[in-house]
Amino acid sequence: MDKVVASAAEAVAGIGDGSSLAVGGFGLCGVPTVLIGALHERGASDLKIVSNNCGLDGRGLGQLLAAGRIARAMGSYVGANKEFARQYLAGEIEVELMPQGTLAERLRAGGAGIPAFFTPAGVGTMVADGGLPWRYAPDGTVAVASPAKEVREFGGREYVLEESITTDFALVRAALGDRHGNLVFDKAARNFNPLAAMAGRVTLAEVERLVEPGEIDPDAVHLPGVFVQRVLELTPEQAADKPIELRTVRDGAGGEGDG
Repeated sequence: MDKVVASAAEAVAGIGDGSSLAVGGFGLCGVPTVLIGALHERGASDLKIVSNNCGLDGRGLGQLLAAGRIARAMGSYVGANKEFARQYLAGEIEVELMPQGTLAERLRAGGAGIPAFFTPAGVGTMVADGGLPWRYAPDGTVAVASPAKEVREFGGREYVLEESITTDFALVRAALGDRHGNLVFDKAARNFNPLAAMAGRVTLAEVERLVEPGEIDPDAVHLPGVFVQRVLELTPEQAADKPIELRTVRDGAGGEGDG
């Protein structure tokens, strides 16, 4: 089945107000910026986002955030996004933070059809005991707090029950893909993209290079096409648009540790 769509607008068709989305990437690495841009132009609001972080100010998911389109975010990292922090502390957005490994496994479990699992991560903290601020009131008090979760002992060790995550849609970016939706991710872009793709009921993938079915060695496929419904081929300019989140330089004079 040829899953290639003609435009980013066609790819995000059907994503309406109140939709939930799993979005791949970490910081600015592996972020489906073209699909996010098309979603921004579409105007959908009241979105529920599941992503490791919410992009940077004005970049990636930061576009939707700045436009007030995100009602709830689930992730593990606020990062350097000042607008995200401002909206959270002002009570304009609901935020559920969790350990990064827990987020990854909740997405994977959702894609695998596993409703819940036990993990030691978070036992003895507010992650398990409840009370984490999900939403603040304008006066700074906690309006919505996380509930307590079931804790059970296995082999003499305590574990907390975490429910899996599934979403209406998923947006991901791959280095290589074919018309059947088989995807290959490059290095660090492989972190959350396959997991987000698995969790979405309808998964949209923007690919930097599109090939014909059979050109990708089956052993090289990171995510099989069964998890992908729409494929968008990026232009060379779009594929090359990979900004650096934090650029650092080293003193050219050299010194201890240089080499």
